[in-house]
Amino acid sequence: MKKKSDKKKDIDALHQDLEQSGNLFVTGYEKLRVDQDFELRKAVRGAGGKYRVIKNNLAEIAAQGTPSEAVLKSLRGMTSLAYTSNDPVALAKALTTYAKANPSFTFKAGIVEGRAIDVRAINELASMPSKEQIFAKLLYLINAPAQRLATAMQAVGRNLAVVLDQGVKEDKFQA
Repeated sequence: MKKKSDKKKDIDALHQDLEQSGNLFVTGYEKLRVDQDFELRKAVRGAGGKYRVIKNNLAEIAAQGTPSEAVLKSLRGMTSLAYTSNDPVALAKALTTYAKANPSFTFKAGIVEGRAIDVRAINELASMPSKEQIFAKLLYLINAPAQRLATAMQAVGRNLAVVLDQGVKEDKFQA
């Protein structure tokens, strides 16, 4: 059994993490084996997030005054938190992939960029392209018109050179 001072430290640490991270996924984890939990934590770290198993009442106390207060009220069952201040899509993808492989791992709710979302929205978030893919598409769209313009400008010079070359070959120019 933890001492009250240790619980207070845990609550303060969780409160600070909840304030700093704008993206939170509340999950249930009944009947996970140690090796499954290890794989889950590894997947969350790989997505740039943190994972913490927490008592429901401590989570509710720690969430007071944070955007996650509404989501962490009145929790039931075994609860864990996965959170990040980075890309929420990457974390949602990692958690959803893990949940498909382990049906005992479930979503309860979430917060993305300070807004509460439900389980359906978490699955939609996980189906979105990653931030890197969106940036790549955006750069392609920005680059495509410039590339077409450069090709068109080169074509004018190339066409002029072909016409001049043909004129010289057919002896159309007088000296």
